[in-house]
Amino acid sequence: MIGNWSASAVKAIRIPSAPMTYTLIAACCLLFLAGPAAGLNPGYGSGDTLLAAQRDYFQRWGVVPAELFEGSPRAALTPATALFVHGSWVHLLGNMLFLYVFGAMTEERMGRMQFTLFYVGCGYLALLAYAAANADSEQSLVGASGAISAVLGAFLYLFPGARVTSLLPFLFFLPLRFPAWVVLPFWAALQWLAAARASHGPSVAYLAHLTGFGLGLCYAWARFGRTTRVRRTAATPAPEGEKQP
Repeated sequence: MIGNWSASAVKAIRIPSAPMTYTLIAACCLLFLAGPAAGLNPGYGSGDTLLAAQRDYFQRWGVVPAELFEGSPRAALTPATALFVHGSWVHLLGNMLFLYVFGAMTEERMGRMQFTLFYVGCGYLALLAYAAANADSEQSLVGASGAISAVLGAFLYLFPGARVTSLLPFLFFLPLRFPAWVVLPFWAALQWLAAARASHGPSVAYLAHLTGFGLGLCYAWARFGRTTRVRRTAATPAPEGEKQP
């Protein structure tokens, strides 16, 4: 889940055709429900046994920076597997809301295959960048925020005029509508400021957010820079704070 402020979900004029976005959401939800983090699978036990199972699960499928650059083929795959693992219900639901809001229109513009490769590739590179910056860390990192941040960056370039209804805490959650070119750079600036303050080791992977956002923006510019961008559409995001990306 990505961000430190919240907004309401998108109301689009029409529902885009985005089967891969919905498939990614379904895969993340099903894997979460089957895993130990959801707390619903009795096979993982309860209490301390469940907590130990969660730690082992995250260590196995998440990115552990200290292990990633040791040359292990299994560890080299973890920046991809970590995109489908989430640490809590809030973490999952926040990320999936973002993916639903911004992914459908982006996929429709890019196409199914291109969007899927873009999502996984940018997510992998975002987590890789975070791991490289925290190479000595043994804390596992899970979540799709790096990939979803890339979707935000691409959305900003492709749909700069999308109308976004935001609920800002410092304005008493009064709903206000802004274009994407205002809201998303503001979100990126918050990530930058938060990353600058995060000097005591990894917690929220702000660097992965920023890397993903930059990759998505650059990819959309390189791929669609000579085509006409969509400047007016209807959308509404919902950022929320998180502990994992």
